[in-house]
Amino acid sequence: MSSSSTINGTNNQNGSISPTSASVTNFETREKKRLKYTVYKVLVTAGGKTWFVFRRYNEFCKLHENLKKDFPGLQIKLPGKKFFGNNFSSDLISKRRQGLDDFVQKLFSDQLLINNPEVREFLNLSRNVDNNEVEDDQLDEAPDTPTTPESSVSPDFEKIDKKVDLGPTEKNNVKPSDFEFLKVIGKGSFGTVLLAKHKTEGNVYAVKVLQKKIILKKNEKNHIMSERNVLLKNLEHPFLVGLKYSFQTADKLYFVLDYINGGEVFFHLQRERYFPELRARFYAAEIVSAFGYLHSNGIVYRDLKPENILLDSQGHVVLTDFGLCKEGLRGKDTTSTFCGTPEYLAPEVLRKEAYDRSVDWWCLGAVLYEMMYGLPPFYSRNTSEMYDNILHKPLRLRTNISVEARNILEALLQKNKEKRLGSKNDAEDVKNHEFFKTVNWIQLEARQIPPPYNPNVNGELDLKNIDPDFIKEPVPASVSKSQGMSASVQDVDTVFQGFSYAPPLYLEN
Repeated sequence: MSSSSTINGTNNQNGSISPTSASVTNFETREKKRLKYTVYKVLVTAGGKTWFVFRRYNEFCKLHENLKKDFPGLQIKLPGKKFFGNNFSSDLISKRRQGLDDFVQKLFSDQLLINNPEVREFLNLSRNVDNNEVEDDQLDEAPDTPTTPESSVSPDFEKIDKKVDLGPTEKNNVKPSDFEFLKVIGKGSFGTVLLAKHKTEGNVYAVKVLQKKIILKKNEKNHIMSERNVLLKNLEHPFLVGLKYSFQTADKLYFVLDYINGGEVFFHLQRERYFPELRARFYAAEIVSAFGYLHSNGIVYRDLKPENILLDSQGHVVLTDFGLCKEGLRGKDTTSTFCGTPEYLAPEVLRKEAYDRSVDWWCLGAVLYEMMYGLPPFYSRNTSEMYDNILHKPLRLRTNISVEARNILEALLQKNKEKRLGSKNDAEDVKNHEFFKTVNWIQLEARQIPPPYNPNVNGELDLKNIDPDFIKEPVPASVSKSQGMSASVQDVDTVFQGFSYAPPLYLEN
């Protein structure tokens, strides 16, 4: 579904659109009102605490005027009160915010200014640091703001009349200091995965810590929120990693997940090169079960690869990393986002065509092939050549696997998605293939079939199946608390609204 906007105006001599004089007047009036009612958020970090202070531009002006009286030689400037011309836009607000940010940065860089009682009151330093009255990450309540029409709200500023609302599941009683961070166990594009122990519960978790700044810079906020939603649904399936808590601070997002320490399938493939067919079938069957569950909930996974397939302490599969999941796709519904991992991309994705949930069955075929042969089916070190192989090269199968295995690989790795196994009746078609004829699906989903391989972990803190390159890295000090003393003017933080989650039993304590 797409939407379009209509621009009302008159044609100039060049054939372009220019606003009428009446619309310019109305636009200026509306934008001036928006400027008047804009509330700027100041993020303050001091004394190991972080909080927000909400101030209007005229409050900054008042502080500036009073400081000039107390410090006659003061060189700090504010962005001007008046703007000339017709450039009333969100860009104007952005420039003013940058000027205000420069102002608070200079306040913090001058010891005399930061110790001034009025400055400390303006930034709530006296209450939050001197009196030690608040918990980490507490939000300061914003002043009342006159109600403005909804159409006047832009991404650069919003009406504030209460504390920032992070949705019905937001809980402030879960915070980084609740956890002892022990080891780095993984790294990704947006942050780090750490082994952590809950200080009061005593339970051990994998905590995925993501940097908001990087997520926003790469425009990945929708994927992160989708990952959070999918993780909540995973609690009902045995082969999907579960979310225990999610929470956020001013600059980070935290996923607290089941700690799965049997190692990645990728880690074991590196050591063993390939798996026996019996073992590959077992892992593939548990993945089929997981995909069937996800698809029944309108979720397409889109990023199956050995790195995202974990083994638990008994040897069962646990899928992780749901950042590329697409929600809301049922039946033959399609999407067209180009995403995934190069070695496992389906032909229709490479052709940038609309695709459906059958991309997951292509990925399963690619991973099953790799488990039995040691490399992805169309692999090349040259990415362009690999893409050409995926699109045009026929599948080659050696005779060291069963006829049933060869048949399912050919069916899953069918370049025409309409003919691909799973394209009609989804997981049921895959389950009924002769390759899985020995699988009792009821017992499998009840975890009653003993895994063919046991990782032999010695307790929940056993790290022998974790890549040693990760374990050697020091735990970043920043994951557990804010350090130093700083402040910055930001947009109101509703980008990750509703991100946080805590289970009911925890909330009752």
